[in-house]
Amino acid sequence: MQRPEAWPRPHPGEGAAAAPTGGPAPPARAGEPAGLRLQEPSLYTIKAVFILDNDGHRLLAKYYDDTFPSMKEQMAFEKNVFNKTSRTDSEIAFLGGMTIVYKSSIDLFLYVVGSSYENELMLMSVLTCLFESLNHVLRKNVEKRWLLENMDGAFLVVDEIVDGGVILESDPQQVIQKVNFRADDSGLTEHSVAQVLQSAKEQIKWSLLK
Repeated sequence: MQRPEAWPRPHPGEGAAAAPTGGPAPPARAGEPAGLRLQEPSLYTIKAVFILDNDGHRLLAKYYDDTFPSMKEQMAFEKNVFNKTSRTDSEIAFLGGMTIVYKSSIDLFLYVVGSSYENELMLMSVLTCLFESLNHVLRKNVEKRWLLENMDGAFLVVDEIVDGGVILESDPQQVIQKVNFRADDSGLTEHSVAQVLQSAKEQIKWSLLK
């Protein structure tokens, strides 16, 4: 899947149709209830992705907007989400004006959070991609112990699926391929650095012996 080109977020006063800062909101259309406005399409569909253990403790989390700007607010939100979802068989929850899709695996709970107006199937496709990609990276052991031992790979998976709230990829095969490429590239870089350091040590050693 081709990575979408992220649109810049508009700022007050920008764009031909932008209303003056502090100006009145556009009037409601005929027959439209007061206060109701259709949300404009946006690529910024994901608010957060996080993984909790079966006690509700955070293992991995990425937030993509300022809905929960502080760590304290994020942790409180995660606790509320866990309390609402940990004892139900549903895969979708609605909390605080947000749509949350989730999946449990042994002693893990995986969550993808979007706005209340986001397409649930789209959010679910991100969750499925996340689970299937982790299933491969963790060698079919999607559980706390293996996640903690492969946290770098887990973060790579999340970063390949969502970037800044924009869905980049929903095909787990493509995600796995990109993660493997980045891991190999990182390994080569680390190996090259080790070679440079070893070479420097050898040069210092011979210079001292002269």
